[in-house]
Amino acid sequence: MEQIKPIAIHLPQFHPFAENDEWWGKGFTEWTNVTKAKPLFKGHQQPHLPADLGFYDLRLSAARMAQMELAKAYGIYGFCYYHYWFNGKRLMQEPIDLMLKNPKEDFPFMLCWANENWTRRWDGMDKEVLIHQDYSQEDDIAHIHFLCRFFSDSRYIRVDGKPFFVIYRPALFPDIKQTLATWRSEAIRMGIGQLHIGFMNSFSFNEAPETYGFDCKIDFQPNFSALPRQEFAPLREKIQTKLGIKKSAYYGNRILSYDKYVDKTINELKTIPKTYPGITPGWDNSARRASGSTIFKDATPQAYGRWLKHICKTYKNQDTFLFINAWNEWAEGNHLEPCQKWSRQYLEITKDVLSNG
Repeated sequence: MEQIKPIAIHLPQFHPFAENDEWWGKGFTEWTNVTKAKPLFKGHQQPHLPADLGFYDLRLSAARMAQMELAKAYGIYGFCYYHYWFNGKRLMQEPIDLMLKNPKEDFPFMLCWANENWTRRWDGMDKEVLIHQDYSQEDDIAHIHFLCRFFSDSRYIRVDGKPFFVIYRPALFPDIKQTLATWRSEAIRMGIGQLHIGFMNSFSFNEAPETYGFDCKIDFQPNFSALPRQEFAPLREKIQTKLGIKKSAYYGNRILSYDKYVDKTINELKTIPKTYPGITPGWDNSARRASGSTIFKDATPQAYGRWLKHICKTYKNQDTFLFINAWNEWAEGNHLEPCQKWSRQYLEITKDVLSNG
């Protein structure tokens, strides 16, 4: 049966680990950023606080199971976990490793390699690199050997029997074509077989997949290389800033209309061969940054539902994945998980729209 299969992107950051203790303070998790956020302008939704699942710790199987059960109940096909690999060193891997060992966590999953330098970008210090992302033929081989333990799991998401693996930033590789060729040959040699490899197309890397040896690309949302112009500050805030009474959040941050972005995306949406559609319920990373945030204001479940309906209409009677960014990016203001403002409305609209085609 042809259908849209929604895959929610999942951040495994919600637990303490040694590197976070060292870089941001003892006991730091993503919740630290989430709970300290404050509204920057009238109508700004901050902080984003969890409802049904609470402030969970992903080292606990009960927390992971609760996520999976909720996702299943609202028609989510599977999770796409961010995977962090730095020449054999991994970060925030414990929840994924524990999931792999527990057969009771019976929910489809796949991996996306977040192949960037690990920097202090979260708090606005982009140039302070904590761990470099280096590339080499030796590392390509070591990496794919490691990944095969996930690819061989029966829960791993496949396309025509091929494990589906995604690269976040392909433009950062010195020779991505050679890396993919190495991965494919090694996967066959190790008995995994053919791979289905894609990339996120949100960072000015929008080539045809086959040009570099990919099988597909994903319309990662929001598309940072195609965002609309900055919203202008309201006149009242301009006057207050000029008089020195108050500095407007519109100066130093990029504030955009989610509703207008939905309109723009709907108008431009079309089916493209070897491309999976994407959607986001919102975006607001001001919880992570003192300045330089990108904020979608007026994000609502209804506007998200309007976008989702158009995707379903456009891809009607097609067998495709839909990548939802994200399941639990709380500090980026984009989460399907229930929050204290909207409760389960994003999940309810997702299930309703997808089940009704």
